[in-house]
Amino acid sequence: MAGQTVESPVDEYEAAVLRLQDVSVRRHTTDHLILDGVDWTVRPGEHWALLRANGAGKTTLLRLLGALMHPTTGAVEVLGSRLGRVDVRELRARIGHVSSAQRVPQDLTAHAVVLTGHSGTVQPLWRTCDDEVRLRAHDLLTELGVEELADRPYGVCSGGQRARVLIARALMADPALLLLDEPFNALDLPSREDLVEATHRLAEGRRRLATVTVTHHLEELFPAVSHGLLLREGRVLSQGAVNGVLTDSLMTACFGRDITVSRRDGRWSAYSSRRSHA
Repeated sequence: MAGQTVESPVDEYEAAVLRLQDVSVRRHTTDHLILDGVDWTVRPGEHWALLRANGAGKTTLLRLLGALMHPTTGAVEVLGSRLGRVDVRELRARIGHVSSAQRVPQDLTAHAVVLTGHSGTVQPLWRTCDDEVRLRAHDLLTELGVEELADRPYGVCSGGQRARVLIARALMADPALLLLDEPFNALDLPSREDLVEATHRLAEGRRRLATVTVTHHLEELFPAVSHGLLLREGRVLSQGAVNGVLTDSLMTACFGRDITVSRRDGRWSAYSSRRSHA
């Protein structure tokens, strides 16, 4: 079952947004193998869910996708450029990265936070923010459904509102790839649902945008998610079309306990059966 690939109807000749070929990563200090022989291709318009057990190598994999590190062995191509043969600073500017752990000045307005995505800085570089750039920031807040927050300090926004502001910020560079690293962390139910709806509209409205969403919970996946990748102990357990990956048997193998998966109206859920005690 390890490394199983579930076939999906994808044009094999379309240029890849991400391509990993036999990628492995070792921790230099201990020689511990963090990722082992990962092969993975993401194409324009695909929306991937990345699920894994704790300690499976998620953080390392995301750093590779974001051009923040190089593999020990194997090849990583991001947006058509191979790591090790490209200026990663320019490459990073073309990748949208959203994480609940991002540090943002709390006193900036939501509009100013989005403007920082234009320059890739913590504070806005106002001299680079002409009327067109400012209007684009407002348009992105509108696209994410939080235009009313434009003048509100980021620090007083709710967790769900902050997540949508950060996505708008990431879109300022018009990226072809958007990495969503547990953006639903610590959100209550209404905030989670608002964010699910916003990311679904985003995926539906931007046909060429590719996304990778890292989550622990299937309930956080938006309906447009088309593909899944299960990672266990640094190896790909399964990848491919989402219906063939998010199954009872594969999720059970990934997380090491009996899991039942269901889908209704495009939304996923999972639970672990209560274990009987003899």
